[in-house]
Amino acid sequence: MNLHQFRFVQEAVRRNLNLTEAAKALHTSQPGVSKAIIELEDELGVDIFARHGKRLKRVTEPGQHVLRSIELIMREVGNLKRIGEQYSQQDSGTLSIATTHTQARYVLPVPVARLRELYPKVNISLHQATPHEVARMVIDEVAEIGMATESLADYPELVTLPCYEWQHVLVLPAAHPLAQRERIGLDDIAHEPLITYHPSFTGRGKIDQAFATRKLQPRIVLEAIDSDVIKTYVRLGLGIGIVAEMAMRDDPNPDLVVRPMGHLFGQSVARVAFKRGAYLRNFVYRFAELLSDRLNRDLVDRAMTGHVNDYEL
Repeated sequence: MNLHQFRFVQEAVRRNLNLTEAAKALHTSQPGVSKAIIELEDELGVDIFARHGKRLKRVTEPGQHVLRSIELIMREVGNLKRIGEQYSQQDSGTLSIATTHTQARYVLPVPVARLRELYPKVNISLHQATPHEVARMVIDEVAEIGMATESLADYPELVTLPCYEWQHVLVLPAAHPLAQRERIGLDDIAHEPLITYHPSFTGRGKIDQAFATRKLQPRIVLEAIDSDVIKTYVRLGLGIGIVAEMAMRDDPNPDLVVRPMGHLFGQSVARVAFKRGAYLRNFVYRFAELLSDRLNRDLVDRAMTGHVNDYEL
């Protein structure tokens, strides 16, 4: 057996048992993938996949155990490569970060710039995606660290730590009647045209839950994944916006009025994620520390070994 066979099995599962798609992802031929998997099954003496003709239909019970072992082996192979890079390149290489647009635009610029000052030989690869895609990229080792508000804590393959708390804010044109009020309630905005995030992004679930609890039906006229887009349409007069508070920090335009909405929608928590069992290079630890003064190398190490599951902000 060999690592190529293990990669082929992993990729077949990732591609929903479609060997043609797996072969494309691995830059090889479909018959070659099929043959390698069969050879591995023959050597192990078990069927990893149940088949209908030449098509893979499902992972067998022994196949599930094989997959878990392959996952461990491939994780350690990745760790060996990172250990080699750590000591041969001496704090150089690429830090791959998966995150949402809001984090990339408003939270990460200062930590990224600071890391580049501390580690000038380290390049940054920034992947912007949905929270679910952020989780998958960390699990699939496309990224070493992920950051988002939603979803990350839902994956057992990930170690996640709370990074900081934030709240939503209401964004209004300065001439809007509600802009004259310091404290605004759900009843005040339920019938206003609202512009806010897509349901998968930036704490939108808390907004929906707050309205549902009060049995109110909000008038959401536009959804976006980008806070700047929301602010643009507020300025155009399409409605009032609900955005993350960090999107309004240092906003140079005085034409918008901001009102905190934590009393209505509660506090949200941004989390950082690492793949469970992964080997982290020095600059990954340092970047985590730059993201939040609540994080340090010792805490991350203990989390990676399963000893801080009760850690919260």
